[in-house]
Amino acid sequence: MVVDLFVPCFIDQIYPKTAFNVVKILEKLGIKVNYNPEQTCCGQPAFNCGYRKEAKTLAKKFMNDFKEDRLIVSPSASCTSFIKNYYPDLFDQKDPEFIQYQRISNNLFEFTDFLVNKLGVTDLGASFPHSVTYHDACTALREYRLKSEPRQLLAKVKGLKLIEMEENTTCCGFGGTFSVKNKHISSAMTQQKVENALKTGAEYIISTESSCLMNIEGYIRKNQCQIKPIHIADILASGW
Repeated sequence: MVVDLFVPCFIDQIYPKTAFNVVKILEKLGIKVNYNPEQTCCGQPAFNCGYRKEAKTLAKKFMNDFKEDRLIVSPSASCTSFIKNYYPDLFDQKDPEFIQYQRISNNLFEFTDFLVNKLGVTDLGASFPHSVTYHDACTALREYRLKSEPRQLLAKVKGLKLIEMEENTTCCGFGGTFSVKNKHISSAMTQQKVENALKTGAEYIISTESSCLMNIEGYIRKNQCQIKPIHIADILASGW
């Protein structure tokens, strides 16, 4: 099997190791990974700010960058759910791009969804002897409908102890430009998220979303909290 890898902006620019770990895991499963270095943003930030013309331009480029009829895997439910759920708002059903969108949408998978539901894999032989808690990112949970898949994978990691935090489905306060436009509300939400994570006594807070983890990490560093953020792909690539 050959798949295309879509690396979201936050991972590409800030957490590239996570992208390499996704490749490491897929190759361990015998999958050949194709990466198009011309790929850029999916258009979500522009769309959320109301710049639909710019978002449409990026959407067209995205579909051209992934024009082969192959499965596409991405370590972000936020970006994948945006493409699946909001690209239709950018194109008329008569546009040739709409047919391209339908092909892309059917082929596009968030990383943990791909492992569990497409490949039927839950045990990667990973080892991570630490206590962790899990943050359900808003878009992953509410738009992509991702809930059990990350937990199924974590349950098979040797030495890992998952401790669910209070209000684990509550937003971390990021929300893209929300954290800039409403920084005081955002900061209070992030504080609540981190405090709930700290109550568990876990050493790490996990998510499928690097954008959420970046936001959480900012609060943790500023306040010198005794917990570390980590993407689930980095855990699944540990110990082997």
